[in-house]
Amino acid sequence: MTPASAGIAGDVVRWQRTHGRHTLPWQDTRDPYRVWLSEIMLQQTQVSVVLGYYARFLERFPDVQALAAAPLDDVLALWSGLGYYSRARNLHRCAQDVVALHGGRFPATSEGLRQLPGIGRSTAAAIAAFCFGERTAILDGNVKRVLTRVLAFDRDLAGSANENALWDLANQLVPATGADMPAYTQGLMDLGATVCLARSPSCLLCPLASACAAKARGEPERFPVKTRKLKRSAQSLWLLHARTNDGAVWLEKRPTPGVWAGLYCLPLFDSREALAEALPTSAREMAHDAPAFVHVLTHKDLHLHPVQASVSRRALRREEGGWFTPQQWPDLGLPAPVRKLLAAS
Repeated sequence: MTPASAGIAGDVVRWQRTHGRHTLPWQDTRDPYRVWLSEIMLQQTQVSVVLGYYARFLERFPDVQALAAAPLDDVLALWSGLGYYSRARNLHRCAQDVVALHGGRFPATSEGLRQLPGIGRSTAAAIAAFCFGERTAILDGNVKRVLTRVLAFDRDLAGSANENALWDLANQLVPATGADMPAYTQGLMDLGATVCLARSPSCLLCPLASACAAKARGEPERFPVKTRKLKRSAQSLWLLHARTNDGAVWLEKRPTPGVWAGLYCLPLFDSREALAEALPTSAREMAHDAPAFVHVLTHKDLHLHPVQASVSRRALRREEGGWFTPQQWPDLGLPAPVRKLLAAS
């Protein structure tokens, strides 16, 4: 470690202990289960959204054994509305592997953690640094922004070789002692989340301002450089909202892979005509088209067209799925727009 890099690590550690975030429920713990759960939930999701889900998960699944023993449907039900449902499926598989292959104890190294389902390089490093004091760098989106600005790292992160080069530099900056790793790791996260923002960074408040090459150039918002953009697409889907006179709704579990895989959902169709064919003849003319709306996913805009129909339990004949009462469906894993539709009906 060079004197300059040692200074950067020390500045981050001191700043975090004085000005960083200390009130989040997954902080100040070395329990790898709680740190892992928070890291997975925080992927692509804001802290304010995660807080409630995190508390409910710990209440229902207080440890990795409880999560591993639970049915996947229960896990998806608690995850409902948080999005990116592959995280929940991997969470469940990972818990089962920890119990079955590691005796209920998470591996104590980032390399061992990376062998588990759904744990990538940065998540593994975060768990290892927070819980076991391993001297290893994390590189989530916020930390990439901080480090590329401090270093004026202008290589395109769309290329894997360039990202690996940033990983090498990040590992050169970690503190000399493992005891400082939790504060350093949290400090970089906090800087990216509260100070070194994507737009209008608060450079006057940053403990790394004097060392930041991007600030010295007067162009912090130029970093990080990533040219590859996500290509968005659009898809129109018709949702059959079939109900009985006593309020039961027909729901089907979505196949894997595919949109909302593993969740219970109103039957989906590619056209209004295909939906009508699924209804008994007596219900087609009375089916009512509710207002369409758009649900935004990471790569795709879903244009959803709900169609409401009153159907008897015996009249609707489909191979998969079943009727669920108003007392039953709230406990299922449902996509957020479907849950909203059912709650409003």
